[in-house]
Amino acid sequence: MRDFFTMEMTQFATYPSLRSRVVLVTGGASGIGAAIVEAFAQQGARIAFLDLARQQGESLAARLTAAGHTALFLPCDLTDTAAAQQAVRAVEEQWGPLDVLVNNAANDVRHTVEEITPERWDQLMAVNLKHQFFLAQAVLPGMQRQQHGSIINMGSISWAIPSTDLPVYTTAKAAIVGLTKTLAHLAGQYNIRVNCVMPGAILTEKQQRLWLTPEYKQHVLAAQAIQRMIQPEEVARLVLFLAADDSTAITSQCHVIDGGWI
Repeated sequence: MRDFFTMEMTQFATYPSLRSRVVLVTGGASGIGAAIVEAFAQQGARIAFLDLARQQGESLAARLTAAGHTALFLPCDLTDTAAAQQAVRAVEEQWGPLDVLVNNAANDVRHTVEEITPERWDQLMAVNLKHQFFLAQAVLPGMQRQQHGSIINMGSISWAIPSTDLPVYTTAKAAIVGLTKTLAHLAGQYNIRVNCVMPGAILTEKQQRLWLTPEYKQHVLAAQAIQRMIQPEEVARLVLFLAADDSTAITSQCHVIDGGWI
């Protein structure tokens, strides 16, 4: 079988419409987010990304800049709504209105029903759902003025399986489906598209470090139609398509990338 993960970028699609586009990715310093940031940079986009992980974010931005790409890292706590919206304004002041927003940041920490307090509920909703709405709110005026844009909300198949070891997270991810569809119909008149990407078990460094036991991997592969783990770069390539003009008639949809789990 061909090794899809050691191919050069030229083996995959290039999207001329993404060149010089202004893109903002949340949670872009590691995992799926970092793969998305790199993918947009390789397409020639002007890529800004937000994350709490300052060292990882600065390292990624420096590496991309050294390779000739246009990248901007802004440290940001997305649960601070005012700070998150100010970060959007900072990107717009530097590069102009956003063309693409990728609401990627989340925290899939495992938890039980019994341990959730009202305070913990609010914290998990803030990191997994709230910022998606308020960042969309912040970018929509600029997108409306330029009469185009693509917002991509990162969901999960966790609510559809359903997963039982992170109930607040799955609740937030289910809500993202409703948020996506509502925003798509509100913004469509301005030629703004809003879609959701629902990954399955993706082989990120965090997943390998915290959750990917031999037993869990066996469970994943038994559930999938494709008998291998899905890579972050594969999710990134789906996001590129939804951001590019090649998908201008696609909106209000949830796009599953899970190797055939659901």
